[in-house]
Amino acid sequence: MSELKPKAGMKEWCGLVVIVLVTLLVAIDVSVLGFAIAPLSEDLSPSATQLLWIMDIYSFVLAGTLVTVGWLGDRIGRRKLLLFGALMFGVASAAAAFSTSPEMLIASRAVLGLAASTLTPTSLALIRNMFHDSKERKAAIAAWGGTLTSGAAIGPVVGGLLLNNFWWGSVFLINTPVMVMVLILGPFLLPEYRDPNRGRLDLVSTVLSLAGIMTLIYGFKELVINGYSRNPAICAAVGGVLLVAFVIRQRFARDPMINIRLFGNGGFSGAVITNMMVAFALMGSSVLTNQYLQMVLGYSPLKASLWSLAPMPAIGMAVGITPALARKVKPSKIIGGALLIIAAGFGILTQVKVDSNIAVVLVGVGLLAGGMVACKTLSAEIVVTSAPPEQAGSSVAVSETFTEFGIAMGFATLGSIGSMVYRHDMSDVAPTGVGGGALHALRNTIGGAADVASHLSNGAGGKLIATSRDAFTHGLQIASLAGAGLMVFTALIAALLLRKTPIEAALPGSLEAAQAQEDGYVEPAARTITRTDGTPAAVHHSSAA
Repeated sequence: MSELKPKAGMKEWCGLVVIVLVTLLVAIDVSVLGFAIAPLSEDLSPSATQLLWIMDIYSFVLAGTLVTVGWLGDRIGRRKLLLFGALMFGVASAAAAFSTSPEMLIASRAVLGLAASTLTPTSLALIRNMFHDSKERKAAIAAWGGTLTSGAAIGPVVGGLLLNNFWWGSVFLINTPVMVMVLILGPFLLPEYRDPNRGRLDLVSTVLSLAGIMTLIYGFKELVINGYSRNPAICAAVGGVLLVAFVIRQRFARDPMINIRLFGNGGFSGAVITNMMVAFALMGSSVLTNQYLQMVLGYSPLKASLWSLAPMPAIGMAVGITPALARKVKPSKIIGGALLIIAAGFGILTQVKVDSNIAVVLVGVGLLAGGMVACKTLSAEIVVTSAPPEQAGSSVAVSETFTEFGIAMGFATLGSIGSMVYRHDMSDVAPTGVGGGALHALRNTIGGAADVASHLSNGAGGKLIATSRDAFTHGLQIASLAGAGLMVFTALIAALLLRKTPIEAALPGSLEAAQAQEDGYVEPAARTITRTDGTPAAVHHSSAA
């Protein structure tokens, strides 16, 4: 029996608009805070440690809770969890906007991270429930993936524009009215879907995943940014041990939170690795190019963020072309090619010089953005269709957890390579009369060099600025070269793992059905998955023939 592929109607496409709005806000909230640091610091007077937690707690909680809330969405209902997350996101945004102390802002940002973790996996999993036709699903996922990529770029622009006209809390308050609209429209436009046979929540697994992911990311980030020290090393080691224990428990638990067997599917593993490395490239390139625009070309933060919107046409082209191409070309070839395009973007950035035209940077970033959207579109579909329909939320959560690791590694790795080259090139620089902390600052960062130069005579200060810009640009070139090499390597790995994934991505149904397709099995019997209201959601292939 052939799989039924009902076409989506107006309700589903309007529902996609709601999902895209939710996804856009989550993506924007990752980067919107950057410009608000100075005014909120002046208002709330946080300590250096509190300021770091204000910046980092959102991503830490988001990464740590994804697996648990992905399982929860499959169990209690994806629409229900998304609406609850939207309510929590709106309330926490208002609390953050009107925070009266650093502690209140840190707590609000933590709740925002928790709310965001309910929105990302449920939004993509709901797309699978809403769009059963492969062509329509590809287009919907392309819109979802393009929104994630563009949202990260839009965040600084939104923040800059708001702060030019309003107080720092406005960067949070914009979330609330949108989430109110989601709460009004969601119950009418989004379908409910859950797995009534999901079993009980495994509290031990929940603790292991939350503690393991948060401590590992925190320890890794501290080690790479600040160098080796005992406490971060212990955190990273403990996090690794806890995650190993989590994986072992999933293999033997009666009600596992994630299906470990999914990683035996080359398509799923290849898609997860692709997502992780795309996040790596996005964060790593953003760190390098944003600093180049501001510290080397001398653009203001707002002007730099506006220029960062220039690659939007490349994102739009990728959103439009990828679904059409995916109907004719195997995912391994498209994803492999897209990763090579990202590598080419990094290659362009290796040619950037201190006096380069801005177009050089924009061409490189445009290639990066276009390749990222193409990768994210196809890998997201493979992830969401590789698992049984009732476990789609959990599988997306696993993939997004790896994405968070990619973000942390991209910032730490490529940023650290650039910093290492900068420090090497500046190691012999010693302006007359500068010593102690000031000498350390100018040799450590280009921002420190600019600060020291402002206190020197015009001649000495100008020479120091020129030297620091040369050193930073050299660091950008070497880091971009490393990024290009990593993307080429990832392209080879992805092509190998995805080689058996058919044009239609993984077969609808289960992992076993997908594997049967890979092994040449033609077509098993079909089964019907029902929604919580008793109506048929779709006809899917059974894993048992």
